[in-house]
Amino acid sequence: MVFYFKSNVVSPPALIYMGKDKHENEELIRWGWPEDVWFHVHNYSSAHVYLRLKEGQAIDDIPQALVNDAAQLVKYNSIQGNKINNIDVVYTLWSNLKKTPDMDVGQIGYFCEKSVKKIRVEKRVNEIVNRLNKTKTEDYPDLRRQREGRDAEEKKEKKHILKAQQEREEEDIKRRRAEAESRSYDKLFKPESMSSNYDDGNDSDDFM
Repeated sequence: MVFYFKSNVVSPPALIYMGKDKHENEELIRWGWPEDVWFHVHNYSSAHVYLRLKEGQAIDDIPQALVNDAAQLVKYNSIQGNKINNIDVVYTLWSNLKKTPDMDVGQIGYFCEKSVKKIRVEKRVNEIVNRLNKTKTEDYPDLRRQREGRDAEEKKEKKHILKAQQEREEEDIKRRRAEAESRSYDKLFKPESMSSNYDDGNDSDDFM
């Protein structure tokens, strides 16, 4: 089961979601999307919360209010972290998550530690948590199918972009070739490039 939330601190609302338990978290780790940002309470067990970025949006572009929403949600869904103040929440792109066969279920590492960001959460803000929980829905999605569908759409879009680019390049080549031929044709018929039978260098009118 996956829980979905909508954060209305941005427009249109942002999608935030998390797995019901550690086994669902494993599936989310495996079949996450490259445009997802992963949140977790640092040094404590907690839910794995994901924020889906908009197309073209980078992790540094996330509004602070939206980061706060995700951080509050992950704190609230941590048995230990929810009880204490001044905890740290880490977040990074899904593509930076590292999972090896020797890791326990729900355990995760990073490919690049420098790409992991951290935010201090002083205390739980019930106003934020309650607002998000009011939008909460449940579903049993086929995560693998969703990811494969997403990848197929991306591949199709890239193919379309590449085809359009190739067509533009071909048109550009044709245009440059036509311009070159036109210049060559104009040069061939310039007056200074032409000669006549009278232009032989002999000004004499005498005949033998």
